[in-house]
Amino acid sequence: MLRNGYGKAGLPFLFALLLGLAPLAVSAQTEIRILPESAAGSLDGQLEAGLNLERGGRWGEAISHYENLLREFPNDRAVEKRLEMARLRYDLSRRYNDGSYCGALATVSAQEALEAYSEVLLKINAHYVTMPRWHEIVARGTTLLDVALSDTEFLSRNLPDVERAKIDGFRDELYRTVGQRAIRSRMEAMDTVTAVARLAEFRLGLSTTTVAMEYACAAVNGLDTYSTYLTGDQLKDIYSQIEGNFVGLGVELKADNGALLLVHIIPGSPAKRAGLVAGDRIVAVDGQSTVELSTDRAASMLQGAEGSSVAIRVQSESGQIRDLQVRREHVEVPSVENAKIVEPDLGLAYLKITSFQKTTIADLDKTLWSLHRQGMRTLIIDLRGNPGGLLTASVEAADRFLTEGIIVSTRGRIAQEDYDYRAHRSGTWGVPLIVLIDGDSASASEIFAGAIHDNRRGTLIGARSYGKGSVQGIFPLNLAGAGVRLTTAKFFSPNGHPISKVGVQPDIVVRHAAKVTGQGETPRPQGDAVLDAAVEAARAQLARR
Repeated sequence: MLRNGYGKAGLPFLFALLLGLAPLAVSAQTEIRILPESAAGSLDGQLEAGLNLERGGRWGEAISHYENLLREFPNDRAVEKRLEMARLRYDLSRRYNDGSYCGALATVSAQEALEAYSEVLLKINAHYVTMPRWHEIVARGTTLLDVALSDTEFLSRNLPDVERAKIDGFRDELYRTVGQRAIRSRMEAMDTVTAVARLAEFRLGLSTTTVAMEYACAAVNGLDTYSTYLTGDQLKDIYSQIEGNFVGLGVELKADNGALLLVHIIPGSPAKRAGLVAGDRIVAVDGQSTVELSTDRAASMLQGAEGSSVAIRVQSESGQIRDLQVRREHVEVPSVENAKIVEPDLGLAYLKITSFQKTTIADLDKTLWSLHRQGMRTLIIDLRGNPGGLLTASVEAADRFLTEGIIVSTRGRIAQEDYDYRAHRSGTWGVPLIVLIDGDSASASEIFAGAIHDNRRGTLIGARSYGKGSVQGIFPLNLAGAGVRLTTAKFFSPNGHPISKVGVQPDIVVRHAAKVTGQGETPRPQGDAVLDAAVEAARAQLARR
């Protein structure tokens, strides 16, 4: 969750009247099991499956695989190492498929690149949540450079005519050079990277700009899962997510077996008008099979100027293939969707918050008044799949339903990051609440859910949330429109519970329920056990009145 940006790791490729009704609450956790747990595969077998994804260059899928594996085998060092390596490879691939990054490499001088590295170190020193360990920061850069020197794409771009034996010799010399230095300060880190860059240029002809930029990326990306170097294009994307609009097709997608799986179609978007639905898979872009492209390359080919078109081949869940020409347009991303009365006899209303962005509070206020006029007496707020967003938006949303008390507390290394966000009585809705969460509800979603839970304001139903308990800030750099996203604080629920790696536990647990993608015409799709449980909870609460 960001003070001015997105929460989980970003979106998939790719947001007063006191009614005086008693809130829903339960004192003890209830669990509903829909299907039995499937037996987990052996760790060795799961690691081998991850390695197969790596061998195929499917780095995004490998990351998801290892992240899920860590949930099953927490703190397993073998899994952590594979995840770390997959992230290094994934970040490297993304950068070299990013036009803004490659453009910067071609135009930025050696001195400018070293100054950019120095600026990155300054940002870390000034804002990061813990004191930087300079030796580790340089060590991560050295590891990344070593990985890059074994990467086919990196070598073809930067060292196409250099013999492999010469490169391997430098890789050994690289570790010796860095290992001989004591790096205890920012200046010593700067001196070491400058020396490495000069050595690489002397031994291999590798530009100082390329080396300095790899160290700059590693300095940020290795701090934690959510801190990252942002290329010019990535920084623009984040600002678009914050504002709730962008130019594109209007889809959210993720890598899936050599294709791009559509996980959400934005209402009113070109993709929606073209008949695309969640669950469809893009298998070719402009005549090129996605199997032959990296995920980032395929995704970047979907992007383009407003008014231009892209040809895509789409495979439905039933296997039907169709070819479409979709126009790229300005897309407004609604953060509140599918609002309606789902059970008129109960006055049971439903709305889904897909993300927390600048427009969320205006969208929420408008929706609440509309539902109120339709007879809302109990409200279900669906946060499933919500990756987070703006801290302020989540706080203001929770404040709509709380009269007093702490909403969330943040704690950082510097005093300005320590703050208790409190509710205000003015403009509060007293309607009973049910909040739906799942393992993809993260960051700002967890702030909202935690505030409702700890203040005993409503019932949480679903599955334990993602467990992202940190705050990030966006800091622009003086280099080609780039920036960094840094973790600046941790956040805690009103009762002081940490969220990081723990998540928010629902009051009523529903396992193995069908996911809601948010693109459907009805908020109660067939087989949605979580929503069914919410309706039953509302009926039980009504019967107790």
